[in-house]
Amino acid sequence: MPPDGPTTASWRIALPHSAAAVPIARTLIRTALADIGTSAETTDTAELLTAELVANAVEHTDGDEPIELVVELLPTGCQVEVHDRDPAPPGDLSRPRPGSHPDPWQEHGRGLLLIRTLSSSCGHRTTERGKVVWFTLPSHQPQ
Repeated sequence: MPPDGPTTASWRIALPHSAAAVPIARTLIRTALADIGTSAETTDTAELLTAELVANAVEHTDGDEPIELVVELLPTGCQVEVHDRDPAPPGDLSRPRPGSHPDPWQEHGRGLLLIRTLSSSCGHRTTERGKVVWFTLPSHQPQ
């Protein structure tokens, strides 16, 4: 944390429903986390997972309605949400059962596997206008 105390901030941005949304989202999350001095490891993870959520929203929803990226920075870490217009669940975001071994080489679902594995929590919920898929990461300040 910065020396002057805990940081809380949030951003909400409409992204184009196109591949251009991914680099915009990556830049936003990297800049937001750099502003509060988050470790490079946490920033890299947040950037990767944000890109996965945004790419999934673009690929798996129809139309040209924008998708929304919401980034919330809290003293305990960050939460990233991607809002889209499709109420269908994104797939399996539940944690793997002990003893189960998901196939990381399958063609689809690798992004969700990354999100489940690398985030501290993740999930989805329906909204009046579609759904939200989200993940959280704990705050790891550089030493």
